[in-house]
Amino acid sequence: MMKRVKFPRSLLLLPLLGMLAGCNMVVMSPFGDIAMQQRDLIVVSTLLMLLIIVPVIFLTLFFAWRYRSANTSATYDPEWHHSTRLEVVIWAAPLAIIIALGAITWISTHKLDPYRPLDRIDAQRPLPADVKPLTVQVVALDWKWLFIYPEQGFASVNELYAPVDVPITFEITASSVMNSFYIPALAGQIYAMPGMRTKLHAVINQPGAYKGFSANYSGDGFSHMTFTFHGASQADFDAWVAKSKAGNGTLDRAAYLEFERPSEREPKRQFASVEDNLFDAIVNLCVKPGQMCAKDMMHIDMMGGAGKESQENREKLLYDTRHAEEGAGTNAATFPAHGNEARSPEAPNKETPHAAPADGGTQGHDMQGHDMGTMGSGATPAPEGGIAPKQLNQSN
Repeated sequence: MMKRVKFPRSLLLLPLLGMLAGCNMVVMSPFGDIAMQQRDLIVVSTLLMLLIIVPVIFLTLFFAWRYRSANTSATYDPEWHHSTRLEVVIWAAPLAIIIALGAITWISTHKLDPYRPLDRIDAQRPLPADVKPLTVQVVALDWKWLFIYPEQGFASVNELYAPVDVPITFEITASSVMNSFYIPALAGQIYAMPGMRTKLHAVINQPGAYKGFSANYSGDGFSHMTFTFHGASQADFDAWVAKSKAGNGTLDRAAYLEFERPSEREPKRQFASVEDNLFDAIVNLCVKPGQMCAKDMMHIDMMGGAGKESQENREKLLYDTRHAEEGAGTNAATFPAHGNEARSPEAPNKETPHAAPADGGTQGHDMQGHDMGTMGSGATPAPEGGIAPKQLNQSN
């Protein structure tokens, strides 16, 4: 009678590994020079750590096998306690790897600083002195992306174009809550924060359409907060710019205030023209008429305050970028000062506005160009997960 050979049932899962062939490992196969350098940093760091991990795992398994109970020929010395040569190897190898990782980290942190202008197109080509970077102003909204081309004078929704081998300077902010601007094929992710301006310098080296998205959870519509980044030839980029500017729509302050209302699955479209200095108004939280800009408020603080007259500025500092007063806000888990319970039946699109206005005045400031100390708000913080303090909902 033949003996049956048993195979582990886990082997049945091996064919499923073939499905991984369809995965797009864009982080490890990027198309921009900055992302390629970050990829190389990941590979080098991993290999250095494996120099310790692999021997440790191997020796652990080897010792378990070598000194198993069935192997009576192995020398066993229960009194052994020290070996100088072994101690040198055990401590010198990890120390050398830590020093190497520290040096690589320090160099890469400065070399890949997102605020640092580019000095090369790729590993083989330095940046020509006569090449002018393309400036794109990025605004993360609920739940869509707005890209303003200030030099070309138009704006695009959920669609971004850039010429191949031309440096790009991104100026990034957000309208309400914190987000993260991320195009894996181009460069690393950069946070987008209301009242602040962050930067990213990058370049795309191959034409194609690449996915961009928010890498920071920001509410109900987060899953669909994606956009398409196109790396195009200069001719194709110029044609897209001309087509966009020949279309309809002007993005002035009134149009922006309507556009920033929370919405999901926003279709791709372009505004043929953009009001001057709109992005600066977004950063300084003063798009709405009558709002005091954050930079003006910081100037008042820097000068020592406005005294009793500062009471007149209070209404100008109440920000409602989520339009919660108009019933367009999200649930209390995202906007606690609104007064509704988290995940209430009214949320997110059919909310009943609270009787008192919501507060957004603690959203931060654009600190660019200022060197200032800590500024307190004077408001009592709300308990975690609770309704915002009463004074935040006072109307006067």
